[in-house]
Amino acid sequence: MQSKSAVIYGINGPVVTVKNVPWLMMKEMVFVGNERLIGEVIAIHGEDTIIQVYEETSGLKVGEPVEGTSAPMSVSLGPGLIGNIFDGIERPLRDIKDMSGAFISRGLRPDAVDMSRKWEVKMTAKAGDAASPCGIIGEIAETAVITNKIMLPPDADGELIEVVPSGTYTCSDVLARMKRKNGEIAEIKAVSEWPIRTPRPSLKREPISLPLVTGQRVIDVLFPLAKGGAAAIPGGFGTGKTMTQHQLAKWSDADIIIYIGCGERGNEMTQVLEDFTGLTDPKTGESLMNRTMLIANTSNMPVAAREASIYTGVTIAEYYRDMGYHVAIMADSTSRWAEALREISGRLEEMPAEEGFPAYLPSRLSEFYERAGYVRCLNNTEGSVTLIGAVSPQGGDFSEPVTQNTKRFTRCFWGLDKSLAYARHYPAINWLTSYSEYVNDIAPWYAENVDKDFIPDRAEIMSILREESSLMDIVKLIGADVLPEDQKLTLEIARVIRVGFLQQNAYHAADTYVPLKKQYLMLKVILHLYDRCKHFVNDCAVPVSQISKSGIFDKVVKIKYDIDNENLDKFDDIFKQIDELEF
Repeated sequence: MQSKSAVIYGINGPVVTVKNVPWLMMKEMVFVGNERLIGEVIAIHGEDTIIQVYEETSGLKVGEPVEGTSAPMSVSLGPGLIGNIFDGIERPLRDIKDMSGAFISRGLRPDAVDMSRKWEVKMTAKAGDAASPCGIIGEIAETAVITNKIMLPPDADGELIEVVPSGTYTCSDVLARMKRKNGEIAEIKAVSEWPIRTPRPSLKREPISLPLVTGQRVIDVLFPLAKGGAAAIPGGFGTGKTMTQHQLAKWSDADIIIYIGCGERGNEMTQVLEDFTGLTDPKTGESLMNRTMLIANTSNMPVAAREASIYTGVTIAEYYRDMGYHVAIMADSTSRWAEALREISGRLEEMPAEEGFPAYLPSRLSEFYERAGYVRCLNNTEGSVTLIGAVSPQGGDFSEPVTQNTKRFTRCFWGLDKSLAYARHYPAINWLTSYSEYVNDIAPWYAENVDKDFIPDRAEIMSILREESSLMDIVKLIGADVLPEDQKLTLEIARVIRVGFLQQNAYHAADTYVPLKKQYLMLKVILHLYDRCKHFVNDCAVPVSQISKSGIFDKVVKIKYDIDNENLDKFDDIFKQIDELEF
């Protein structure tokens, strides 16, 4: 690798200036200072080259060397990433702790992929095979549930001229040699590098058609997210953004979870580590960490590294996507990432746009969210990257720039409501302000795998909730007693929907995760009760108060606790009790 050096001319926080270095390129990774801090070229103005440093710059002096690498900012991709925890520039924090103690020292660069660890490698290719882009030549059991597939580079061509036999190897061992069409010989190892700001290529984007099943009723039924889609979770302080993402990370049916803690409190990431390590994956029976990777760039870490952390996460996600996995990224929170952009932009003396954010905030957000997708990979497998970004608008104001621009690039919006959170209604997703544009895309899947009436029943539930909202405006003015009985029934059924269906207890064994079949049966029970009560109210002139005295409304509310996920036959008893109601 080419190596040239210059000296520091100016320092402004994480922004360093050097002069007269025409050999430095835009987006080139550089080493700054005597401690060789990791940085990246972000601007070139005539003689001045501006470098963003991803480590603490305290004590850095003018005149210290700056060394170029002639390569872009990249991450290492290979076995051992799953189950690990990294900082924003892919330094393994466990290794750093062993090297420097509880606090991160500067200039440490442990390998992201353990180059000395031995893996059992099963080679699936042989000498003479054609070398195709991202072709799979071997497998490594990375964890008990994830098989890492050794892939050729995306620009592979020619043929394999040498392949080692299956056996025990390290990531530094050469597993195959490829002769390109131009005669060049390339060595293939289990580890490779990829620039974080360059999306990995694919053959084509496939139509979105599969839901990301989360086990959270308000999401799966009312505002579903598709695999390969993008969603935003905006909410003020205390509305449950992080807890909602924890639930999605724990229970969604993605193959791999990448959780990015971007500018959040350190104790939140500690909680994630403790929770995920102790949890058992319901799909596999193994530890949840066997399919989870964490990227921690907490609020006390260098602010510039926040900007890199989400690109690091999405690049690793694309790597596993190319193996045929469905990967979900939880970015918590993109507002802190945008604040890092604003701080760097201010130090660069760029013209600020709305609320001080740089004018390129929308384009940076789009670069991130556009890397979501359900694709056919270069090796002809199918995989997906699903992005779920939390947004932390100051004061819960959804009209601020980060929330508004995020809405432009996501098709699913789960707006968290402060009043719902303060009323202890979780998840605090407001059913009147939230939306999902994926419903029509995944409706055929629901019809085939759950029930053909799933989407029509969902529409009826939404209609009841909207009608309740309109009626509540009247109730606040003149009270509920003056309403006709059919409208009183609508309010009572809407209460059953809110309390018995939309509200979910993350700490209850039967309610923290609910399979789609149970969700649909709960939906069906509520609508069946509604139809039966409409008969009594409209045809028999029975007041709603009399129906309520039977206790049937409260019984339906308690279904979520009384019927566990394995004994769905008990729903027959509930349907029977509703049918046998008489007044």
